[in-house]
Amino acid sequence: MSKILVTGGAGFIGSNFIHYWLATHPKDEVINFDKLTYSGNLENLKDVAGDPQYKFVQGDICDPAAVEEAMRGVDAVVHFAAETHVDRSIMDPQLFLRTNVLGTQVLLEAAKKLGIKRFHHVSTDEVFGSLPLGSTEKWNEDTPYHPRSPYSASKAASDHLVRAYHASFSLPVTITNCANNIGPYLFPEKFLSLAITNLLEGKKVPVYKPGNQVREWLWVTDHVRAIDLVLQKGKIGETYFVAPENPELTNLEIIRKVLKIMNLGEDMIEFVKDRPGHDQRYAMDAGKIEQTLGWQPEIGIDVALARLVDWHRENEWWWKPLKEKNAEYFEQQYGS
Repeated sequence: MSKILVTGGAGFIGSNFIHYWLATHPKDEVINFDKLTYSGNLENLKDVAGDPQYKFVQGDICDPAAVEEAMRGVDAVVHFAAETHVDRSIMDPQLFLRTNVLGTQVLLEAAKKLGIKRFHHVSTDEVFGSLPLGSTEKWNEDTPYHPRSPYSASKAASDHLVRAYHASFSLPVTITNCANNIGPYLFPEKFLSLAITNLLEGKKVPVYKPGNQVREWLWVTDHVRAIDLVLQKGKIGETYFVAPENPELTNLEIIRKVLKIMNLGEDMIEFVKDRPGHDQRYAMDAGKIEQTLGWQPEIGIDVALARLVDWHRENEWWWKPLKEKNAEYFEQQYGS
């Protein structure tokens, strides 16, 4: 790829991607373009801050001049930058539309103008809505969109914009839709990071009633390996699903696994009022990327959860200040 612009590289998945890319493609240059919102954290990248192949540029993807300046001379764009937390999208939908829709369009326009060789857009399984509990149905790349939250609606719109720039302007794009990611630098507002850090602090885990919602959990390195494969071998204009091969588990079952790893009892679970429009079940068929590009997930759910617990135990210096800084949000969302 030679020179890559990573948007949102100070966030959870973006920072893991940068760590991976610098380690596996040491001759490539990586530019991290990030606004540094509440969830952007340069501490995620302090280990590579001095790498001559890495450069950080602070900027807003909704700012055309800043985007064009950062993108000039780049071979590929990998677009992670987004507002991502469903609960926050219910509190403030407009912010999600601005960043996820307008910001993506600004990036696409700059990529078109500058003749970028590849624009890769990172999206989510949530754009497809909700599957019935107890069903065996899975989404595939041809499933119609049916977003049910301001977050997923904004990501759905950004996906459509990426495809529109390919169809209308022949912009060379690829898209990945992924399951819920977990791993190092998972922001502590997210379900499993919040659960683990609460337990380490002696607090209970908030679980939305009744806890029967089904999610898929993908170790973040498996995800970034998939993006690498799509960049190297993926077909222009195509979408690829990235999902684990874990058994189907409810949120309550996942928390029970975490409690078992941490040698704690179920008295540490606290059920809280469900959020509006809560999707029931997500399930993705990753057969396309497995069959056409040879990708396979390497980390199963039990290993992933054990690694996640260990990482949080060893990195209190990272997550504790973030929780303290966002204490007002946690109070508003879950109560004391």
